[in-house]
Amino acid sequence: MSLNAVFLDYGSLDMNDLDFQVLRDCFQRFELYTATTPDQVLSRLRNIDVAITNKVILDAQTIEQLPHLKLILISATGTNNVDLAAAKARGIVVCNCQGYGTASVAQHTFTLMLALATSLIRYDRAVAAGRWQQASQFCFLDYPIIELSGKTLGIVGYGELGQEVARLAQAFGMQVLVANIPGRPAHADRLALEELLPQVDFLSLHCPLSEHTRHLIDAQALARMKPTAFLINCARGGIVHEADLLAALNQGTLAGAATDVLSVEPPTSGNPLLDHTPDNLIITPHSAWGSVQARQRIVDQLTENTLGFLQGQIKRRVNL
Repeated sequence: MSLNAVFLDYGSLDMNDLDFQVLRDCFQRFELYTATTPDQVLSRLRNIDVAITNKVILDAQTIEQLPHLKLILISATGTNNVDLAAAKARGIVVCNCQGYGTASVAQHTFTLMLALATSLIRYDRAVAAGRWQQASQFCFLDYPIIELSGKTLGIVGYGELGQEVARLAQAFGMQVLVANIPGRPAHADRLALEELLPQVDFLSLHCPLSEHTRHLIDAQALARMKPTAFLINCARGGIVHEADLLAALNQGTLAGAATDVLSVEPPTSGNPLLDHTPDNLIITPHSAWGSVQARQRIVDQLTENTLGFLQGQIKRRVNL
């Protein structure tokens, strides 16, 4: 079977450091677009068999107007940008990518955790401002430094990623507690969130955003945490009520926080955490997943998904 394919937004994945050759070889014709606006989708996918998208939306109305489309490949895990039911009704297979960023996100989680524990950003800024040059001693220790060893880490979301974070935490000598997620079956060896929060020194979020987890960490949840505790969010921005988090940081009822995600991305209309960023808050631009190795795994999985489709052994299908 000869297939023509279009990657609608490869610029969200490739920084000119990935190898697309094996994926390219799967197709008779392969076109890559850095980005695609909504009004360009139909023209770019007309007479195309395979659509590859990261964040470009393929809704029911769009899918209905693409009679040649046979396969949609999502270059991410989330599927909310594709109408899965509409694709299934048309006999179009939809496959995503899975587990590609576990090592990268777990590493970033600990990068943020260690930065908070060591006041890394504060010390870096102080040195850049000339504080070390003015010190009366060989060092200055104006900001608190704590060891992870002996501390308790609470994890919300205990899938592949949460388990990898737990493994790393144990290597640092931390105790790990896992929370039951609202709306899901409870596990006997996990704690209700309200029971877990007062016990943890660090809380790390790795659960999906859903109706049950939206604003899961709000003013009430933050008030249950120790004033010496830290929050790390490498999951989804909407899980944390951002205004409540800012208030807790400013009022000193939380020692610090670090987030790789915001409720709206990119935050073109502003965000309370960006508009008034306290010095005990670290923000990174949804980059936790983005190691070159993780991004190459996505390309490799796109290749595997394509070959599986061609060979009748479909992998990672999400619209069964």
